[in-house]
Amino acid sequence: MENTILDILMNKYQVFIFILIRTTGIFIISPIFSRNNIPNILKIGFSFIMSIILVNVVNVEQTIFNDLEFLIVCTKELVIGLMIGFISYLFFTLFYLSGQIIDMQVGFSMVNVLDPQSNTQVPIMGNFYYMLATVIFLIVNGHHFLIEALVKSYEYVGIGTAIFNDNLLKQFIFIIGKIFIIAFKISSPILVTIILVDALLGILARTMPQMNVFIVGLPLKIIIGISIIIASLPLFFTALQHIFNNMYEEIFNFLKVIQKGW
Repeated sequence: MENTILDILMNKYQVFIFILIRTTGIFIISPIFSRNNIPNILKIGFSFIMSIILVNVVNVEQTIFNDLEFLIVCTKELVIGLMIGFISYLFFTLFYLSGQIIDMQVGFSMVNVLDPQSNTQVPIMGNFYYMLATVIFLIVNGHHFLIEALVKSYEYVGIGTAIFNDNLLKQFIFIIGKIFIIAFKISSPILVTIILVDALLGILARTMPQMNVFIVGLPLKIIIGISIIIASLPLFFTALQHIFNNMYEEIFNFLKVIQKGW
């Protein structure tokens, strides 16, 4: 019986390596586990522990590969892990996209904030939506679902059985299109409101030429924009459930594509 970790590594060392590579691929790029404030040693340790657990949980046959086959399978497993993590990452980037759209309308587009986790400049409202979505994601145990997706990925795509073709590219184009649509839906209340405000300011400028529309319009847009953002937060929380469900759905759709090749 395999009673110790050493027994597991001795008897299923290749399977363990393949699982470790897929697991690490997910954690490298996924929106929660890839954060810079999580030490790399902790990420590696967590991937190692998860792989040891999955060796006994996942029903995978031990097959001895030669050097070339081993390298090919390792590459496939890394790509699978990276793509699962990348899909989840794409769905979180839509918050930055929607925030950028809002900032352009409200008047915050000239000001960005430094995200210490990615060391990049991000839009103010995009950062607000991203952090809020991350907190809700952790509260609803969304990170557990990512781990569940990792476990179930072996039910769809066994080790070394992935099929990569042009259908995979079509799937990613579809996902990116969906992300743009969701981002515009999130920003649409503010977008429509500011368009109406611009129309009102245009009418005022025509009827009252002596009024400085720019001086009045900028603070007015900011006040109305922030008010609409606060008022639409309940809708945003409802949208988060839809977004997270879409993320998991697209992860499994991706697994089906590389399982069947179509």
